[in-house]
Amino acid sequence: MNRSASAMFEVIAAVDLGSNSFHMVVARYSHGQLVIIDRLREMVRLASHISDDGRLDKDAAARALACLERFGQRLRDMNARNVRVVGTNALRVARRKQAFLERAREALGFPIEIVSGMEEARLIYSGVAHNLPNEAGRRLVTDIGGGSTELIVGEHFEPLELESLQIGCVSLSQRYFSEGRVSPRRIERARLAARLELEPIQAAFLRRGWDRAFGSSGTVRAIADSIRQLDPTASSISPAGIDLLLQRLADIGHTRELDLDAVTDERRPVFPGGVVIMAEIIDALGIQQLRFVEGALRDGLLYDMVGRLTRSDARERTVGSMQRRYHVDLEQGERVEATAVQFLSQVRQPWGLTDPLAELSLKWAARLHEMGLDVAHNGYHRHGAYLLDNADMPGFAREEQHLLARLVGSHRRKLTLERLEDLIPPWDKLALHLIVLLRLAVLLQRGRSAVALPNIELNARGRTLELRFPARWLKEHPLTVADLELEIGFLRPQGIRLRVFSGTTQSVS
Repeated sequence: MNRSASAMFEVIAAVDLGSNSFHMVVARYSHGQLVIIDRLREMVRLASHISDDGRLDKDAAARALACLERFGQRLRDMNARNVRVVGTNALRVARRKQAFLERAREALGFPIEIVSGMEEARLIYSGVAHNLPNEAGRRLVTDIGGGSTELIVGEHFEPLELESLQIGCVSLSQRYFSEGRVSPRRIERARLAARLELEPIQAAFLRRGWDRAFGSSGTVRAIADSIRQLDPTASSISPAGIDLLLQRLADIGHTRELDLDAVTDERRPVFPGGVVIMAEIIDALGIQQLRFVEGALRDGLLYDMVGRLTRSDARERTVGSMQRRYHVDLEQGERVEATAVQFLSQVRQPWGLTDPLAELSLKWAARLHEMGLDVAHNGYHRHGAYLLDNADMPGFAREEQHLLARLVGSHRRKLTLERLEDLIPPWDKLALHLIVLLRLAVLLQRGRSAVALPNIELNARGRTLELRFPARWLKEHPLTVADLELEIGFLRPQGIRLRVFSGTTQSVS
């Protein structure tokens, strides 16, 4: 059975480390549908425990780790490729989080990807779209999270306009409804803050247009259910329903007096912020009806994983799109990729590069290593790294982008380890080995020739790498010899000893 067919019956899991709640969903993919077999949710509220200087509160970190240990027990026996764990806004903005992420990985048993706001929006739209009829017309989707709010316009399964705003129900409630206090003045100030966040994207979304509006997330569900309690005839979130809810909040004075069935004790402190954000979205975008729909980031993650398992990886599409956008020489990229992958196959075990991301990153870096030429020839490797660090890359976690940027930015000239230490373990250590393999592949394909390279044997022992060429080949390629001599000098300061042999004789030093 091929991989695509076997994937149809695999159990997969997605863990969403949200700014407000942590969610885990386990599902079986069968006949084009995801069948949910387990769900867990815990309110952790990371966003409310990050200090002004970006530090994560110790008690919140301990609470989060305890939750992840419980999730980890459920996931313990699952294949690593079938589990994805992503962190969103709270972990995006937190500083000095390396130690927490390492402990979180140990508690859960799987690495954590921190996704950009735009990638979060893409995944949310995918999750919602798969829970709606695949009918004609554009959809507006909004998701109000703890630390950020995502807005997307899409058609069928394709997002057309994506935005992630730096306001969420936790952050806004902390700022304007501290200690649960609510008043008309506080509501108006919070609305102004939300309005200022929405203003820059308002025109673009109105130009794009949509036929129906939907909302996902627990906050949107609580708002819809609360409006229905206040007005049993309401079938959706509307301007009139939001006004009813805002009036109820203004009247109570304190969140502890809020007596709406859908607002649980744990949601009560952050509910006013969520209502205010929804009120401003409806007002700014002229929405008359917005329906709650099941589906969220974690559902989008599951469908993204199905794509990867069935050879429809969004990251592959993104790399192809970037190759076209930056006019990359496709044939040269293929040559470098084939050489780099062949080298990796020989040193995978001794250098500990067994994680699937090692080969994928090396492939993508080979295809994109010359993208910076579209900016300028001088220092083009640095231009390429900048683009990869800062571009919106659908399907990629931020850590994957940064790893790719480090590979491309270090594939030529003097080698420095700048910013490698910022990568999440184990890539802060393993990236150097991938860089070495990419540099050698680029060096040996410098001639851009369609003639195949000879069989080159690699042998890795610790930080020593031996290259063995067929006898006489190096003698017939003096430019390659000169390049290898320079490369030995580039690698030596970083503790990598490169030894080059022609047959059984060491010929370059």
